[in-house]
Amino acid sequence: MATLFFVLLSLLTTCSSVSNENSMNADEHSALLDLVGSLLADSSWTELHPHPCTDTPWPGIQCESDISDADLLHVTSIHIGPDLLSPPPCKSFASLSPASFLHLPFLKTFSLFSCFLYPNSVSLPPSLFTSTPALERLVLNGNPGLSGEIPSSVSSLQRLRVLSLPQNNFHGVIPREIGRLRALQQVDLSYNHLSGEIPEEIGRISSLSILDFSSNQLRGKLPASIGSLQSLEKIDLGFNHLSGRVPPELGELKKLVLLDFSHNNLSGPLPEELSGLKQLQYLIMENNPFNISIPFFLGSLKKLTVIGLSGCGLMGPIPPYFASLESLTALSLDNNSLNGTVPDSLDLLSNLGELNLSQNQLSGEIGFSVEFVRRLGKRLDLRGNKDLCAKPNDKYEEASVRLEAAACLGSGIDNGGKRGAVEDGDGRISSSLDGNEVENCCYFGVSSLWTSGFQGIAIVVALLV
Repeated sequence: MATLFFVLLSLLTTCSSVSNENSMNADEHSALLDLVGSLLADSSWTELHPHPCTDTPWPGIQCESDISDADLLHVTSIHIGPDLLSPPPCKSFASLSPASFLHLPFLKTFSLFSCFLYPNSVSLPPSLFTSTPALERLVLNGNPGLSGEIPSSVSSLQRLRVLSLPQNNFHGVIPREIGRLRALQQVDLSYNHLSGEIPEEIGRISSLSILDFSSNQLRGKLPASIGSLQSLEKIDLGFNHLSGRVPPELGELKKLVLLDFSHNNLSGPLPEELSGLKQLQYLIMENNPFNISIPFFLGSLKKLTVIGLSGCGLMGPIPPYFASLESLTALSLDNNSLNGTVPDSLDLLSNLGELNLSQNQLSGEIGFSVEFVRRLGKRLDLRGNKDLCAKPNDKYEEASVRLEAAACLGSGIDNGGKRGAVEDGDGRISSSLDGNEVENCCYFGVSSLWTSGFQGIAIVVALLV
């Protein structure tokens, strides 16, 4: 500790003796050294970079000239994370020096990735919010040791455009004062332990384009005020305990690309006003007790790419309009109570790569073309529909495709006198289309089907801001 003190003191003295050219205010320089010293394990890093902004600038540190004095430099960005070239490691018990933020008034970006790794070790100092009026981006990602509550003083950051605090250990409620951040464009509080309700005041942030409160413990109803966020492109509230109905006001979100309310306790019906979401590409509602038939308005959302409605208590037939959604790449309707036949027209969707209709009450003959079945392979899942059957077809044999369904009655194939699927010795459902056991069987389970799509659209939307 004594060694580090003398290193920092030496650097401060050096900075104070620099000529007016490329100089920095002594208090600001000292605050930077204090902050870096509280975070990083290697004190020699500052020795290798004796001045933060000039001859040997520090990795992750950016400076800008003063408006009235071009020779006076101010620290405007501090970023510490593994994405840096040869990044200095954080201390085992890194901390945030509250006093250091008192003298960094020009700081615009503060981001820390994977720095606080020990649970319940660090909380956000109030000075981070009350003494950094220029802050535009606050990004603290993947810090399980970062805990405590998000303070109401966050509203002091009136220039804040990005508030990104995912994968930390924050708890408590989302402060209502967040609604005062009128410049905010992106807010990501996902993967924490936040509880309580989503504040109605969130609807006051008219510039918001990304809203992600997923994977928390939020309860209560969806605030109708979200419908006022006309710039919203992504909303992800999945994996919470939200209840009630989806507000019809959400149909006003004309720019919305991704809507994820999966894994909550939302109930139906879904409002017809959602037909106004003409830019929507990703609709993820799985695992909510809607207990409805598939709404017809989905057929008017022509840009839909991914539809996830598994485990929603859906009833009735699969509507034929899905065949008109030409951009569709993935459709998941599994684990519902759908009945009737499987529309043959689904195989007209040239972009469709994943189809899960398993665990329903579908019946009748499977009429998909062999080309469609071969293209989807294991990403086609029709299991758990005991009254589905497949008609023998030489083309299936040529393609070495096995559908996991029984042969249709009257086909001439002996199925032991049973209507329905045949179980293998390992309990899997199989078909006797050609009497051969082919490796390329057609099924896919509920797994990370949508994950890559979510991440991709999140990145795309982020780049738009």
